[in-house]
Amino acid sequence: MPKLSPEGLGSSKRPLSFWQWPTYAQYIEFLCGFILCQAILYLILGRSDIYVNILGFVALGLESTLPIPQLISNFRQRSLYGFRMSTLIGWFGGDAFKTVYFFMQGSPMQFRICAIFQLSIDVAIVIQRLVYGNAPPMSVIMDEVDELEEALALADDN
Repeated sequence: MPKLSPEGLGSSKRPLSFWQWPTYAQYIEFLCGFILCQAILYLILGRSDIYVNILGFVALGLESTLPIPQLISNFRQRSLYGFRMSTLIGWFGGDAFKTVYFFMQGSPMQFRICAIFQLSIDVAIVIQRLVYGNAPPMSVIMDEVDELEEALALADDN
């Protein structure tokens, strides 16, 4: 984890600083407004099968994208340094079980599609683990070298 992150400096790498709230109160205000809008839409359209199916697909679709930032981070670092094997096993095992369950129970199509998508991301992370391993990335090694050089320079000054 970098010592100075974009979030800590007030800038963001995300387009339009998406989901970067200046204060916790603004985040809570947004969530309250969002929940209110969803409640109103549900009261109006709640009996529509199309609306309910779209809402379910969006919710499941968002949940299925949760491992993508980890996949991207691993790719950029060419390492799974700091990512626990137990977490990977938990993700893969849980998502595999969920996928099998959805197919065996004849769950609606959006459940099966999103489960397959999430499991495919898990498989990609497993492949990254096999290819990259758990060695520290060069950025971590260089940070440690820099810190060692600073410590040696301080020791020489004394």
